Amino acid sequence: MSASEHLVTVMADAVAAFRVLRRSSRSDRARWLTAAADALDADADELTAIAERETHLPEARLRGELLRTTNQLRFFSDVVTDGAYLEATIDHPDPSATPPIPDLRRMLVPIGPVAVFAASNFPFAFSVAGGDTASALAAGNPVIVKIHPGHPELSHRVADRMRTALIEAGAPSGILATVEGRADATALVLHPDTAAVGFTGSIPGGRALFDLATSRPTPIPFYGELGSLNPVVITSDALAERRAVLVEGLVGSFTLGAGQFCTKPGLVFVPRGSGFAVDVAAAAGAVAPQRMLMDRIHDGFRSGAAALSAQPGVVRVEDPHTPAREEDDGQTPLVFSADTAALRADDSVVREECFGPAVVVIEHDGEADLIDAITRLPGGLTATLHAADGEAAHLGTLVAALEDSAGRVLFGGWPTGVAVAWSQHHGGPYPATTSLFTSVGATAIRRFLRPLAFQTAPDAMLPVELRDAPAGIPRRIDGVLRLG
Repeated sequence: MSASEHLVTVMADAVAAFRVLRRSSRSDRARWLTAAADALDADADELTAIAERETHLPEARLRGELLRTTNQLRFFSDVVTDGAYLEATIDHPDPSATPPIPDLRRMLVPIGPVAVFAASNFPFAFSVAGGDTASALAAGNPVIVKIHPGHPELSHRVADRMRTALIEAGAPSGILATVEGRADATALVLHPDTAAVGFTGSIPGGRALFDLATSRPTPIPFYGELGSLNPVVITSDALAERRAVLVEGLVGSFTLGAGQFCTKPGLVFVPRGSGFAVDVAAAAGAVAPQRMLMDRIHDGFRSGAAALSAQPGVVRVEDPHTPAREEDDGQTPLVFSADTAALRADDSVVREECFGPAVVVIEHDGEADLIDAITRLPGGLTATLHAADGEAAHLGTLVAALEDSAGRVLFGGWPTGVAVAWSQHHGGPYPATTSLFTSVGATAIRRFLRPLAFQTAPDAMLPVELRDAPAGIPRRIDGVLRLG
């Protein structure tokens, strides 16, 4: 069967599955998600071994990531069971209103087959069984995953195991499928039955697919996570208070997983003359070289690092006490130093993400200079402030600038590591995302739903969540929020 024939079959099966899924109960979908999580956990040894072989990531990291992935499937089972995500709203007739209000009932409903583009850097958590897939299935949509070439064997194994578990739990057979290759990727976005796209990857690749999605005769939403610098601001008082701890934390964060995290801190702002970059370079020199996920990613990192080195005003900082090392077994961390003038240049590559174990320490000349520099940055997933105790309360203008630049603002800590929680938000202004949300946190489900209102509908024709009988979920009835 050719790739195009495969896609035709996959989409036909997905459309058939959607006819079942759109009428499925929340309890059924919650049970299906839990069954998928249980199946992946039961296969953890085999899945981890495949992932380790294909990605070069260590076993402990992969086992933790798999557990995060299955916990996320169970988390979305809880989201579905809770029901608040439906935004169920009922207005009973009120002929005295101006204009008169008829019987109106509204909730969010699934949209149809969702295309998911797997990421390279998280072979479990942002791949076949990741947050895009989990939230789309929870909403009641079938999913077609374009698998990543960096871990194809793992992707097929996860998809097969997950699909079997879903179907054995009672889900329709077309609920989950995979495609491969650039031709099918393009065709998937353009297919008339594709209702939305979830993507995690590079800015060039994501933007090309985004443009395809919006150029269709019927445009569809494209939820892309494309790139992020994740700036960090460290005040002089914080440096005086805990300099060594900050050096250690930064090095641990920007070298974690060979710097192949979407939340890796890429820029660090410190006061001029602090000497912080030298300390960071000394600590980074002790970090062993790490293999990157793919040769293509490693080549891209080296190109980005070379561009940084060639940027006027940017200097690579090396520890004179650390001997040069061969990099046959991986990539050594790189530390660069610059000032805000280098960042402001029209063609500055300092404003571009260098995906891998590199960080640029930028010295500024005070709060006004710092805030001006931050306002020139592209949107990001995170922004972090390290201040001395009680100091942040007096940095309102700076904090406001950080809020404008990111979807999550950290006060202390480091941005690598994204908890799966109700209040989590993993997004930010473009190019961090092409919309408001991405695949982490309860609001991820909102991307794959649309509002539908029913007017003067017979009770038997309404979804159970909109009938007059108690539904067991939060609902707004005649303007009053009721929790049952």
